[in-house]
Amino acid sequence: MDNFVVSARKYRPASFKEVVGQQAITSTLKNAIKNDHLAQSFLFCGPRGVGKTTCARIMAQTINCEALTEEGEACNECNSCKRFKENTSFNIHELDAASNNSVDDIRSLVDQVRIPPQDGKYKVYIIDEVHMLSPQAFNAFLKTLEEPPSYAKFILATTEKHKIIPTILSRCQIFDFKRIQVKDIVEHLQYVSESENINAEEDGLQIIAQKADGALRDALSIFDQIVSFAGTQFTYQDVIDNLNVLDYDYYFRLVDAALEGDTSSALLTFNEILDAGFDGHHFISGMGEHLRNLLVSKDDGTLDLLEVGENIRERYREQSEKCDLLFLSQALEVVSQADIHYKGSNNKRLHTEIALLQLCSITANPADGVKKKSAS
Repeated sequence: MDNFVVSARKYRPASFKEVVGQQAITSTLKNAIKNDHLAQSFLFCGPRGVGKTTCARIMAQTINCEALTEEGEACNECNSCKRFKENTSFNIHELDAASNNSVDDIRSLVDQVRIPPQDGKYKVYIIDEVHMLSPQAFNAFLKTLEEPPSYAKFILATTEKHKIIPTILSRCQIFDFKRIQVKDIVEHLQYVSESENINAEEDGLQIIAQKADGALRDALSIFDQIVSFAGTQFTYQDVIDNLNVLDYDYYFRLVDAALEGDTSSALLTFNEILDAGFDGHHFISGMGEHLRNLLVSKDDGTLDLLEVGENIRERYREQSEKCDLLFLSQALEVVSQADIHYKGSNNKRLHTEIALLQLCSITANPADGVKKKSAS
């Protein structure tokens, strides 16, 4: 039986053009390499799973490549690239600052820096989670970082830039990695699905991408989890069942009930949500997001703000046509107040049900508006 390799490792980008959602940074790095305009130290910062360490490794391979392509990518065929792929290169050193954060660890690193590369042009030092270094270790690193030998390059990576002392920041070129957009994650998941012969519904991939919160690694981990659950074919329903996500359908039903003033239907739907094990505060937050989506769906110019699949997008468009702006603004006010006062309420179920009753009363009494505060 072959050993399973998780998708986050199997489909880890091997070149700048494969990096997802960071085109501005990869273009800058490629141009710097092509023009031989490299700083001595770089700081890659941003949230988890957005490609910081991946870009550091690609850069380390590329600057030592003996035959760069016209696009500024590594050739993957020269001796240096082959050694990199086989993990036998002596020119690339990775250090985890979370477990090597003392002055002695940095002194050992400084001693290594003094030894020039046996072959190749640069020795590259990748220090991950650099914010974990102790203040003393940071100070021991300052001189080497500012004036390293010409053959030494440092690439620091961190998720917490604010914890790095200013004297380190001033010695680095800083690249801020952004959260990866939902549509970029969905496109990558579709590529992985096709490569693995997995038939996945786009709406399901949309949910995975939203759940990942901008981190591609998290999205691929969730994708593997869903495949383990459902096999080589999974649907939107499989995804929400496995991830325990509140289905869009509940919110569509509740808005329909509110538009019709059907309090019984609204309360019964909320009871279904509680029986399914969902938290009331989570429901209120999702209701606010749903009403916001209906608001942006009323104008074709803002429709692109919806980060959902085509099927769900069409449902939003249809339901938004039933809602006027007065209803949506008043409904958002009700839900906003319910959200603000939820934690202070002694009877949280009743608190949420009162908000639902207020939603259902909007169309019945449009001229009266809504109370500025919901009952606690």
